Amino acid sequence: MSTGGGTLTRRVVLLGGLAAAAGASLPWPGGAVPWGSGDPFTLGVASGDPWPAGMVLWTRLAPQPLAEDGRGGMPRREVPVQWQLAEDERFRRVVRSGTAPAVAERAHAVHVEVDGLPAGADFFYRFRAGPYLSPVGRTRTAPDPLAMPAARLAVTSCANYADGWYTVYRHIAGDHPDLVLFLGDYIYEYAAKAGDVRQVQGPVTSTLATYRLRYGQYKQDPDLQAAHQAAPWVVTLDDHEVQNDWAAGLGERGVGGPGFLARRAAAFEAFYEHMPLRRSSVPAGPRMQLYRRLDWGRLASFHVLDTRQYRSRLACGLPRCDPVRESPRRTITGAEQERWLLHGLASSPATWQVLAQQVIFTYLDLDAGPATNFSGGDWNAYPAERQRVLRALVRQRVRNPVVLTGDAHQHLASDLRTDFTDPDSPVIGSEFVGTSVTSGGDGSDHAENQRRAIAQSPHVKFQSSRRGWLRCELNGSVWRTDLRVLPYVSRPGAPASTAAAFAIEAGRPGLQAL
Repeated sequence: MSTGGGTLTRRVVLLGGLAAAAGASLPWPGGAVPWGSGDPFTLGVASGDPWPAGMVLWTRLAPQPLAEDGRGGMPRREVPVQWQLAEDERFRRVVRSGTAPAVAERAHAVHVEVDGLPAGADFFYRFRAGPYLSPVGRTRTAPDPLAMPAARLAVTSCANYADGWYTVYRHIAGDHPDLVLFLGDYIYEYAAKAGDVRQVQGPVTSTLATYRLRYGQYKQDPDLQAAHQAAPWVVTLDDHEVQNDWAAGLGERGVGGPGFLARRAAAFEAFYEHMPLRRSSVPAGPRMQLYRRLDWGRLASFHVLDTRQYRSRLACGLPRCDPVRESPRRTITGAEQERWLLHGLASSPATWQVLAQQVIFTYLDLDAGPATNFSGGDWNAYPAERQRVLRALVRQRVRNPVVLTGDAHQHLASDLRTDFTDPDSPVIGSEFVGTSVTSGGDGSDHAENQRRAIAQSPHVKFQSSRRGWLRCELNGSVWRTDLRVLPYVSRPGAPASTAAAFAIEAGRPGLQAL
């Protein structure tokens, strides 16, 4: 039933069948549907950014999702969309419902912020437009601020459609997580090329129409839809949602100006249109509020970062870094976001302080030997700010910091030290870097250059370049991360296994291999 690998879970099959059966008999009071014909829910449904009393519900009407003009086959007019939220998957106990406008200016995307719900509760939701009923999604509210529940997280990033099948998403759906953290590179901007596992349509994304087209193709994938239907998501973006290696007002290779800012504005608009984000993240041209904090009771605070929009320009390139990288004025978060982060870490009462962010935080030298070589895109190119954050973790006695990271297309598990160059310096936290959904292809367990890098970085406890995701289970005393991997993504249906597992005890920093 799925082209993307694995068997559909019983829950997804059941919910899809209920939606189809219910939708077949619904009348449309306005006569013929205003978009001509066709199911408008081709891109599925999603929910996200939950708080104790509610969450965001999302869909987008697109009966022709690959239309070149980016409008998805919809007219230039507003269309009313009905929504329902229920306690049960058959919608016999509907607790909230309403009608939301799907407007042409937002590509007929719908963002509903439901409020007034009980904390820590599961719900089911769906939409209706014309005689069509959407698939059914499962969502939940965040726990009560004083609650200390257990939680299961899925952490993922980097889903290049051209590099493989989205089997990881199917496995995430089967895990039934409480929350999915997506840490960047939901789409890739490149045009198709010979040898791609799957061919994208359209040119390199650079305009609003081409970004909408790219999301329209990605979000038709049944495995991606299943992962969105399974749980609420918390999303942030990295570089490929706009352009490879962009930094603040500069695109790839340092090219900026009005042309790049127009591209960034188009990319931000398309990102918002296709993600379950709150109104606070509505873009204003080339600006978008993405860093934010979400609390999961007293269990965890998720400090979601934006390491692209405010960073200093890249200072590293092959084969070595520019000496300017050491400047204390260089920043990857911007001064305002840095202050926001440090204040939030110091003031949160939660057991686990989680930095959900895009790029490697830990010290990672890419060369063996006396020379040093650092990536220009991660915190290794901004060492002064990283040191300020590390010192603040100690000075402010931040409770149990855990960094969750995407971007690198590899699993890494590492300890965070007050001084990464001193193996005897105190361990103050941990980082888990999750490998990609598909980016980089099938991958391998041990690339030679990565083995050399780890030899230079003894705080790194594990590395693998297979595809996969992080499965994190946490309670008030222990955090456990399983680094899940697939043997291949070049064809669908790969099984998943655990390459390594680590635990962290609350109040006792450092990784413990399981």
